[in-house]
Amino acid sequence: MSAHVMALKQALRRLGGKPVSTLLSALVIAIALTLPALGYVLVDNVASLARGISGKPEISVFLNNDVPAERVKAIETALRANPQVAALRFVPRDEALKQLAARGGFADVTGALADNPLPDAFILDPRDDSPTSFEALRKQIGAIPEVAQTQLDSEWVERLHAIIALARSTTLLLASLLGAALIIVTFNTIRLQILTQRHEISVKLLLGATRNYVRRPFLYFGLLQGLLGGLLAWALVVALLVVMAPQIEALAQRYSIVLSIGGPALWQGVVLCAFAALLGWLGAAISVRRHLHDGLMID
Repeated sequence: MSAHVMALKQALRRLGGKPVSTLLSALVIAIALTLPALGYVLVDNVASLARGISGKPEISVFLNNDVPAERVKAIETALRANPQVAALRFVPRDEALKQLAARGGFADVTGALADNPLPDAFILDPRDDSPTSFEALRKQIGAIPEVAQTQLDSEWVERLHAIIALARSTTLLLASLLGAALIIVTFNTIRLQILTQRHEISVKLLLGATRNYVRRPFLYFGLLQGLLGGLLAWALVVALLVVMAPQIEALAQRYSIVLSIGGPALWQGVVLCAFAALLGWLGAAISVRRHLHDGLMID
């Protein structure tokens, strides 16, 4: 434990000894991590925006015209008890005809009809909006004998999930590519430090220091540098969201959508910092191991 504390102090002294260089390296890490982190935070907002623009996913259930009122009530009770149904609204045929006359501009046509041709209907809000759940719920409701037709906005659901899948894939791809770049940055940073302290390290090894003793401060340096970059990335994400949120919300208002852009949660910031620290440690570990094998420490 004392050896780890000593190595940590050495790493902190190296970070503090060159504040400008440390800050610039941390900014490089922060800028690289900001892109995937910001994309991850915006995935839920993009999904909400797409849901608001495209409309709320619903399933329309049309009954036969000759269904008795008591049977309609029984079907409504069964649908409300279905755990896959989040909300249910019953639209009587008379109300549907009035809505058609008022909203569709067919008042003259509907007034000339002898009988109401429209059926009773239910409007369902599924609890799960995945395409698979949509189709399963549609088949389940369509199996009711009194149901004449079920209609769902499957195209909207597929479009929404395609947007979310694209956003997530892009975020993961950016995180992978930029994570590899950060490992390379840390690798080169540690390599330069090893070359600068080459003679000092050789003396330590000649005096009996183990390779773990020599390696440990560099590992802590990479970890702390990554952690500092993660903290700066978190701050950049919050700042960018503050700047972008009014513009996104203004765009949503043009489509009559009430949208509130939220910042990253505390656990997301912790994960971001831990991920950055892990990348820094990994880059330092690869660099030190490579240079030990190359014999740079023992020339």
